[in-house]
Parts: sequence; structure tokens; C-alpha cells
Amino acid sequence: MARGQQASQELSELLNQLWHLDTNRLKPGTDYSISPQGKAGYVAQGSNHARDRAHAPLFTYVNEEKVKKIETYAHFVNLLDNYEMSTGVSETVTSEELHENKRFIDSIMETDLMKCAHSYLVRKGQSPSDSGQFKRQLYDIWFRLYHRDRSGGKDSCGFEHVFVGETKYDDEIMGLHNWVQFYLQEKHGHIDYKGYKARANKDTPDEDDHVLNLQFSWKGLVKPIGGSFIGVSPEFEVALFTIIFLMSNEKKTSVVVKVDEYMLELVVYRYGRSIGTSYPKLLSSNNRDL
Repeated sequence: MARGQQASQELSELLNQLWHLDTNRLKPGTDYSISPQGKAGYVAQGSNHARDRAHAPLFTYVNEEKVKKIETYAHFVNLLDNYEMSTGVSETVTSEELHENKRFIDSIMETDLMKCAHSYLVRKGQSPSDSGQFKRQLYDIWFRLYHRDRSGGKDSCGFEHVFVGETKYDDEIMGLHNWVQFYLQEKHGHIDYKGYKARANKDTPDEDDHVLNLQFSWKGLVKPIGGSFIGVSPEFEVALFTIIFLMSNEKKTSVVVKVDEYMLELVVYRYGRSIGTSYPKLLSSNNRDL
């Protein structure tokens, strides 16, 4: 993928189309509420301590009944307990988990958003037009197991890293860029939100922002900064990062796009035929230079 203005403009237009098609995105202040609180300080990678600039949880409310009734969310949540947290520990996929993975892909493929993404990738010659073959391509990108820790067996996949989160050598949080997983882990007392990350003190996130840079601790470890969409549907994130992944052969792809009111840097790392990691970085919002 070229990093030129033309490619970014085309991608911005496509992603805004996907944004408007994301009818399963939850509405801030109605379906959920967040409390950004204080600006987090510097923490070195591998540290297990961070000054807490947020004494309350990030999520103050989520309409769980609504989430459970949306098919793509319901299938997504079923996948979150299917993985070992630590790298180096081989993953075992049961037949039931295999069916859960496929049911999730089937459900997102029923959405207009994912159909739009598929059509774009077919036009670009990056995906097969047959929906069954495209589903297998999605499975390889997100669910194919690979060796993240070379000392162990197949211990990771793109979905686990990006949406569930994992730890390395018990001293580093990797991934965990999904708001649903963040909320559920926070609800169960596993995540302690430490505050938002921004470049200037005056740039306080709004409660209706759909993208945040966060600092948090998870099961005793600290993630100094992690970018996450807030309130968007699982299919939006899968579509977005699948497109960026398939439109580039680089090990790391980083593109700057404007989606709705947000100027974002979207980052995708390749791990062979699968996603290694993917996440958004919020650059500015509502004309705020962060």
C-alpha cells in the first residue's frame, strides 16, 4: 500500500463508508458511558507499576442486554475465553471452539459493512469473490495459529493478540486493543484503567469519543499505552484491519486516515499470512491536536 496522499484518500473514503455502515456501533451516552478522568504518565515497557490517574473504571455503564441481542457481538464474546493468556503455551482448539470461530465469521459476513469490505477487496484483486473462499481467507488471517514465542508450540493468532490480549514472559502485555474485552476484564476486576494518553495536558478526551489511547494494568502487568476503538462493532474492526493487511505486503503497514471526526494512524503488523497485531492511534479529534 502506497503511503501517498492518493492511497490514503481512497482508504479514508472507504473507511468512512464502513463507518456509516456500522449500524451495530453503540451510541455513547445511551448504550454505554465512559469516564476518561486523568492523563496517564510515562511508564517504561515491562514495568509492573504505574501512577493511577483514574480512580474509577473507564466504563461506567454498558447496556449488556443490547450487546447480547446483537448477533455479531454475541458470537464475538463467546470467543474471548478460548485462549491461553501466556505466549509459549500452545493453544488447543476444540471442535466447539472451531465452530465458534466459524459462527463469528458467518455472522459478520451477514452485515452490509462486511459485504462492502469484501466487494472492495474483490475489486482490488485481493480476495476471492466466492463468499466461502473469502471466509476461509478471513479465518487464515485472524484464527490461524502460529508461533509467537519460538520456544513453544503454536501459541498465538491475530484474533487472540488484537482482541483478547496476551502476555510475554509474564512481564509484558501484548495486544488487547478491543473495548468489549477491556470492559469485561474491567468488570471482573482484572483490568485497572490508569488514564488516557495524550500529547498535551489541554487535550482531554470527550466522553463521546470513539477512539482512545489508554494506559492500564492487566493481571498485575502494565501496558504503557494502547490504542482502542470504543463502541464500534467487531465487524468494523475486522473489516478495517483486514483491508489494510491485504492491501500491503510490508511487515509493518502504517497509514494516516480521517474517519468521521478522527485523524488516525492505523497500524498493522504481518505475521506470514496472518495478522500479528493491529491497532488505531488517535492523532486528533474534533480538530484537537493531541
